[in-house]
Amino acid sequence: MKSRAYRAVDVNRVEAGVWLKERGDSAVYAGLDVGKESIFCTLRWSAGDFDRPWLVRNPSGVVRLAELLSVVGQGRPLIVAMEPTGTYGDPLRQALDRAGLLVHRVSPKMASDYAEVFDGVPSQHDGKDAGVIAELAAQGRSWPWPMPVATEEEQELAYQVEWLDGQRRQMMLWCGRLEALLSRHWPEATRAVPLRSGTLLRCLKQYGGPRGLAAAPDAVDQLQRWSRQCLSAEKAEALVSGARQTVGVAMGQWDEERLRRYAEEIHNCHTKMEAAKRRMRELTRNHAVIGAMGEVVGVATACVLWVELGDPSTYHCGAAYRKAMGLNLAERSSGKWQGKLKISKRGSSTVRRWLYLAALRWVKEEPVHSWYVHQKAQRRGEGKPAVIGVMRKLALALYHVGGRRRPFDRNQLYANLTATAVGSNEA
Repeated sequence: MKSRAYRAVDVNRVEAGVWLKERGDSAVYAGLDVGKESIFCTLRWSAGDFDRPWLVRNPSGVVRLAELLSVVGQGRPLIVAMEPTGTYGDPLRQALDRAGLLVHRVSPKMASDYAEVFDGVPSQHDGKDAGVIAELAAQGRSWPWPMPVATEEEQELAYQVEWLDGQRRQMMLWCGRLEALLSRHWPEATRAVPLRSGTLLRCLKQYGGPRGLAAAPDAVDQLQRWSRQCLSAEKAEALVSGARQTVGVAMGQWDEERLRRYAEEIHNCHTKMEAAKRRMRELTRNHAVIGAMGEVVGVATACVLWVELGDPSTYHCGAAYRKAMGLNLAERSSGKWQGKLKISKRGSSTVRRWLYLAALRWVKEEPVHSWYVHQKAQRRGEGKPAVIGVMRKLALALYHVGGRRRPFDRNQLYANLTATAVGSNEA
């Protein structure tokens, strides 16, 4: 490309009829680099033949760009390529879809790696990125990316999944703060009952700390009523005894109010999460794929996988489905230096978060628990790699259950885990 080839031209100053007369009917590729405030569009006609980028204001110039590309595509094949960079490009995708244009998706990682190959310079900027995307599309390194039209049920399911994940993240934030304050003012509490115990939360909402519980005449009976007799008398007595003899820092009025407020927020988040899960079960009651995957990891996690990754049957193999989760193994080695195998962590972090929770549930049950304990002992007490190994095997199992409609076999999952451990010990 010639000097200053990346200098952009305002799209409103482009007159299609003037320069399209000089172009034939050969295929043209339009690369789009989408930003929050501006969009750059570069046309690639042949190898080394690029037009100067068009500068489009986002979103005011979206319709104008779609109209101009429609004119470019008259009488010749046109593919419009862009990166899946968040939601800033969704209005543009809608405008292109309404104009009847074929839209393709290019991997952002692939575009980043190709930057130096494109012009010999490793720099990246908007005008160049648009040309890189167009070049990759011309090389066949792009995939069709139609604009989906979601039904009301699909929209609600996506809403419930996002709401559920948001409430859980908020709950973990408040739990972290609550645990820190309890460690300072009432360290005996979490020794007697778990941090997220409903009884402990009710106690903190009522009293705000150990002082109120210690002064209550029927403290043990009150705790058991709150737990609906699920809390044993020994644990209730231990919690009350810890409140009366705590070595924690003395609390003032606002310290108690802080604990009370945190406990209330955790309880509210938990209530909203349960309501979202109930609604998700209602929405997917007759959904064969989510129902089958729910038997493996739970309905909530299955809904997260469906919303974030789509139908597993659209993936050509289980490894591709696992790669979309960011659970494929990656290695960085050079010369004599041998790097460790790690998961790539590409794709949706929400999927990995919920699948991690599902794996934690699996390692509590036999025979996976015995395998997990053995793997943890081999790694000197480090259990996270073993949990990730369970996640990777669950990803393949979910593909076969949801994508291939095969029945789930718990023994087969365990057999795959033990075979991996014996063969390569990569988990």
